[in-house]
Amino acid sequence: MKKIFGFIIFLIFTSLIFISCQTTQPLPNLNFRQEMRNFVIDLSTYAKNIDSDFIIIPQNGQELITNTGEGNGTPNTAYINAIDATGRESMFYGYYSDDQQTPDEERDHLLALCQICEANNVEVLATDYCWDHTKMDNSYTYNNVDNNFISFAADHRDLNNIPAYPTTIYNENTVDIDDISLAKNFLYLINSENYSEKSDFIDDVSGTNYDVIIMDLYHNEEAYTSDEIGQLRNKNSGETRLVIAYMSIGEAEDYRYYWNNSWKTGTPVWLNKENPNWAGNYVVRYWAQDWKNIIFGNNDSYLKKIIDAGFDGVYLDIIDGFENFE
Repeated sequence: MKKIFGFIIFLIFTSLIFISCQTTQPLPNLNFRQEMRNFVIDLSTYAKNIDSDFIIIPQNGQELITNTGEGNGTPNTAYINAIDATGRESMFYGYYSDDQQTPDEERDHLLALCQICEANNVEVLATDYCWDHTKMDNSYTYNNVDNNFISFAADHRDLNNIPAYPTTIYNENTVDIDDISLAKNFLYLINSENYSEKSDFIDDVSGTNYDVIIMDLYHNEEAYTSDEIGQLRNKNSGETRLVIAYMSIGEAEDYRYYWNNSWKTGTPVWLNKENPNWAGNYVVRYWAQDWKNIIFGNNDSYLKKIIDAGFDGVYLDIIDGFENFE
């Protein structure tokens, strides 16, 4: 019996080793921050060679702005020159918990980096997560008045609604917006689950006067057409605005057109573990060429689909994915 039991333990142990080998590949000796910079720079170059006015907005990962990742570091000129704006979540509210103020240390770190962006003509689009009206008011004041950022107070973390408060869009204006530097406000609405049809989404958003719309290329796996994006480009008041497409480059999402149902952690080799906080989102080794080929650089790539649909730019998420490998 002891021999049988020992043999069973041996089988379990060797099986675990085999599974581990199948799912985990040794990390290469890379500068993971520079690899993300290179990714964004190359993506930007590709897009701007097609449309020189195409807008590149990486979200989070502001540590890439300087050589040290701190506010007293030297700005990385190549990266700064490749982007037109930067998105920042939870600088004042929502860093650890929604509707809760971000701790001073984290706030000050992010604020210093975002101020470097502004000083280098990179617009800051700040999103705070709060639903208390006083906190939403504070968010707009801290971002817009105190720091000259453009901001959005999201009352749902899922970004699936147009907030009812404030009743009038903060810094609403009647200016045609053809450059991100002209924008005074934006709507961050990338989850259209509350809309049955694309037409419902288009009607709802078209009835607003936001300067910038950040949305998904797809509604229920159906891509918006260039005509539909053209509709969304008009404010309700008649002026034009910018329409920006969301795209994650630091995680693969199992509900995207590119997903293969045979994929699992380690297969392909650049696919890592699932994000425990977002089901269906998988960390990727973003420096892998096969992943980059999915994102940009060819006519079948995600970015080319966004450009062909007539979007004015792209909003890149999981830029801070380098943290998964440090």
